[in-house]
Amino acid sequence: MPTQPLIDPGEVRFFSGSSNRPLAAAMARSLNLQLEDTLITRFSNDNLYIQLGASVRSRVVFIVQSLTPPVNDHLMELLMMIDIARSAAAREIHAVIPYFSFARSDKKDAPRISITGRLVADLIERAGATHVMTMTLHSPQVHGFFSVPTDPLTARFLFTRYFRKRDLSHTIVVAPDSGGAKSTARFANSLKLPNAYGNKERLSDSQVRIADLMGHSIRGYKRAIIYDDEIATGGSVVELCRILVAGGVEEIWVSCTHGVFAGPAFERLASVPQITEIVTTDTVNIPEEKRPKNLHILSVAPIFGDAIRRNYFRMSIGGLFDFGQDEKT
Repeated sequence: MPTQPLIDPGEVRFFSGSSNRPLAAAMARSLNLQLEDTLITRFSNDNLYIQLGASVRSRVVFIVQSLTPPVNDHLMELLMMIDIARSAAAREIHAVIPYFSFARSDKKDAPRISITGRLVADLIERAGATHVMTMTLHSPQVHGFFSVPTDPLTARFLFTRYFRKRDLSHTIVVAPDSGGAKSTARFANSLKLPNAYGNKERLSDSQVRIADLMGHSIRGYKRAIIYDDEIATGGSVVELCRILVAGGVEEIWVSCTHGVFAGPAFERLASVPQITEIVTTDTVNIPEEKRPKNLHILSVAPIFGDAIRRNYFRMSIGGLFDFGQDEKT
């Protein structure tokens, strides 16, 4: 197997905000780079104070920050770190945002509201980012909100590789709604399984109603893999489970790229005895003490590391994109 070319550590600086330092450290290790120190503190008036711990002059700078709760604080950290690197004469500034939570705000569906996904994309560019790297946007069209080159990666092959090791007899893949139907179909096809999706109506941020399932019938299937881009409060998953159990499904594996699991999400999922396993990635940092025993976390660090390496050496990364065909299965 050919040796991967090494990034020059003298030319690159790797930093992390406070939202997901373990993932940033894992990315740096995968690239044989040092994760530099970042001083983040507050003045007495609550204003943030940030200082990058290494010189970035004429360097290629990577800043890792997931936009997780507290989202607005983490966004401000990211903008400030980008601005610091720009002001200190960095040659390139790559904003690596594993979880871009504002992708849920992608359209004007009520009067007098902000299309916040576009606003935040503009802020990141204005701060000085020359390139953005993210993973599995909730709404794929948010990719077009960025005017700088943007790479939307996928973790789909991680889930494919994980579930291929399991007994998949009498199994169907299901998405909570039509928005995830295409991605779910690609995932199901990689496992050679049928797929269906829920006919969902959102009632509020935490409540949904799923009337029925579209696509393939679940009749005769004893197991279902729920495949979603993110789980926040767990409302969609629990409602989908109700439909699946009523249709005869006896075991449910829940999977998602972004495991936000806000508020009572884990308690909601635990209330469904048919859910025997929850599989997610580390785009969102989940503290050890909050992880239920049936939670399994797949690391996306190698994917981002591979994409960063290819970008640095001016190689194509199209096969790692969310809309592309999986290069690794």
